[in-house]
Amino acid sequence: MRPLDPVTSKQRAAYGLAFFVVFVALWSWATFGGHVSKVFLANPLTMVQEGYDLLAKQGFAYDIGMTIWRVIGGFVLAAIIAVPLGLLMGAYKPVEAFLEPFVSFARYLPASAFIPLLILWAGIGELQKLLVIFIGSVFQIILMIAVTVGSTRRDLVEAAYTLGASDRGIIRRVLLPSSAPEIAEILRLVLGWAWTYVIVAELIGSSSGIGHMITDSQALLNTGQIIFGIIVIGLIGLLSDFMFKAFNAWLFPWRLA
Repeated sequence: MRPLDPVTSKQRAAYGLAFFVVFVALWSWATFGGHVSKVFLANPLTMVQEGYDLLAKQGFAYDIGMTIWRVIGGFVLAAIIAVPLGLLMGAYKPVEAFLEPFVSFARYLPASAFIPLLILWAGIGELQKLLVIFIGSVFQIILMIAVTVGSTRRDLVEAAYTLGASDRGIIRRVLLPSSAPEIAEILRLVLGWAWTYVIVAELIGSSSGIGHMITDSQALLNTGQIIFGIIVIGLIGLLSDFMFKAFNAWLFPWRLA
């Protein structure tokens, strides 16, 4: 290995697979070897058996579907609000000066801290869970997009003005196209954060979802089901990340050139 030396796609896949092989091997050694009690950590075989039981007999597929719906719903709501606001903040400095102090303050507030208030305001239904994801995502997206748009090359803006572009044309034809690949990448990253917020939302006052299943399994000391739920979250998140990345590569092919 040499610093910053690239690897091929096949090598990258092999290295990634090797990590999981090592991880499962260590997990098996710790559990099958009796080094860790099964009360605290189920072995891989038990985890698979519990996962099959969840899917075949306990309707876990419905819980998975509800969690995915909540992530997508809360994230889309956040994106609808955050992308235009971030674009305005990046394009117009007075708007940035007006909104940035509040946005910078709000993005440090943990979404979980709002759950008691949201339960009072919106009850324990779906709206409360969507709002937790919305609050956890929206301020991050706004600020990151504002920074990206504000970093647009000044010479491109000046060239557009020289060619007769209006202020609205600068946003539509310079700032937005220049920042679009980075904005898409920001949305991909924040979607990953949204998965952490939905589990927090489902741990309290929920009757469905992966987080609800994890809470029930904790009460029964069923670590096999807990680990299976965690792995399902990771797999769905990884799949959504790959799909988002592939869509971005298709939408903005010049970014990879």
